[in-house]
Amino acid sequence: QLIYGSNSINPFDRLDHYLSRLSRRIPTLVSAVRVQVRLIFEANLNSHSNYPSDYQAICWLVNQHYLNSVQAASLIEELAEDVIGSLLSEKEGTYQLLETNPSEDLPKFCRLDLRTIVEHCYEQLQHQHSSNSKPVNNPYSSNSVVPIGNSTPLNSIHESSLNNSAPLEQRFQHHTSVNQQPTSTSKTYKIACIDDSTSVLNAINSFLEDKSFSVVMINDPVRALMQVIRIKPDLILLDVAMPNLDGYELCSLLRKHSLFKHTPIIMVTGNTGFLDRAKAKLVGASGYLTKPFNQSDLLKIVFKHLK
Repeated sequence: QLIYGSNSINPFDRLDHYLSRLSRRIPTLVSAVRVQVRLIFEANLNSHSNYPSDYQAICWLVNQHYLNSVQAASLIEELAEDVIGSLLSEKEGTYQLLETNPSEDLPKFCRLDLRTIVEHCYEQLQHQHSSNSKPVNNPYSSNSVVPIGNSTPLNSIHESSLNNSAPLEQRFQHHTSVNQQPTSTSKTYKIACIDDSTSVLNAINSFLEDKSFSVVMINDPVRALMQVIRIKPDLILLDVAMPNLDGYELCSLLRKHSLFKHTPIIMVTGNTGFLDRAKAKLVGASGYLTKPFNQSDLLKIVFKHLK
């Protein structure tokens, strides 16, 4: 009986992918929540717990009422098929079957029949080969870690087990103050993006396309300072190299203004040298985002400075 399946290759990328799909049906699973849970648990990837950090993240989402137990069970089943499917397609790698530790009293949302999942994934793999299509390049592959429960057949969990939240609350109580209310009632953050490149601005806008954000795009470097003063954003994304304007100089000017002494300012640049980072720190920048970046990179640094 399978409780959860994970592997060592980008487990939080995989979890975020499935949570993002779920967010179309569950309005509270906005990117703010997904990044928050990642920031909390991704640092614990090398912990000695028998429960992977991504499973602990799902438990936290249930405990904070972003998911209910039925939704968590469905999510776990999808993740298990993904993980086992990728394992079957590998020619080299290692896997482990781990017994649950009774002292780690995390809730169990489902017990899946491992044989059924393996057979289903194997059939899909055979069908893929028979149709002469190339195997899908799955980024979550090899070194699978598949925790299992006891061998007693159990097709469903008693309601009392699903609702046994006391140990979970004790385990995660130091995180609950971060976001007590559902995200639907949380603040909408105003983000100012200053860049002379329309394509970069559009990319940032699409990455932050979420009701947690209100994005203001500024592509006129000369008027940037006055526009930022008028907007009064919660966070500023500032390109370093623009025509007629040095991003470092603008950052320094903003820091001298009483309104922006403590506003997070993230420098966006293609430069990765130590001197560039030192210069950013010298003018009071809060962070440094290197191009090219993806949505995950952007959201991580944004929420790091907004929380």
